[in-house]
Amino acid sequence: MPPRPAMRVYFPKPFLQPESPNGPVRDVVERLSRHAEKSEVTMRELLAGFGSTSFLPVLMAVALLVVSPLSGIPLFSSICGLTMAFVSVQMFWGADHLWLPDFIMRQKISGERMCGALLKMRKAADWLDDHARKRMSFMVRGPMRKVLEFMCIVCGAAMPFLEIVPFSSSILGLAIMMISTALLTRDGLFAAFAAALVATAAMVPVTVLTAMTG
Repeated sequence: MPPRPAMRVYFPKPFLQPESPNGPVRDVVERLSRHAEKSEVTMRELLAGFGSTSFLPVLMAVALLVVSPLSGIPLFSSICGLTMAFVSVQMFWGADHLWLPDFIMRQKISGERMCGALLKMRKAADWLDDHARKRMSFMVRGPMRKVLEFMCIVCGAAMPFLEIVPFSSSILGLAIMMISTALLTRDGLFAAFAAALVATAAMVPVTVLTAMTG
């Protein structure tokens, strides 16, 4: 039988080492924090440490950035949304290695701003790690896994169009973060919460448009 593609190993060995005292979400935060000492850091530098086959950790890392105060930077949510869409498409189609376009990898973030944002995300990361566990596994395997991956594609691709709609990008980013956590930890309840968040995010632009036209 041919070997299974590397991307189907949803908890990549290079990502979280056995001796790590952190859970998967906190580990992503700590890996991102290592670059915050620089005055500026590129997306290439941020994501290189996760490896070219660690799709879910990369997806989670970018989602964390969107949920953080960094989302207030103009067009930052759009860049992150496109990044998550690219990652999710490759997950959905079963790619072996992650590829991202150069215009995304060249984007720069202030190290000082990133440091402050990630500091605020540590408690949220610890909460997710403390409460995530294997349950309702039918929600994160088989056809449902593909549904979740497709939801990530839609959420990421929608972010550039929702840049001016308040809170929409943060809600979508939180949904993607919960989906990636659900797939890494096999927590179907987190996947269900993520689906509810996507539905909530879909209502935000509808409500805004209704208020503007009504």
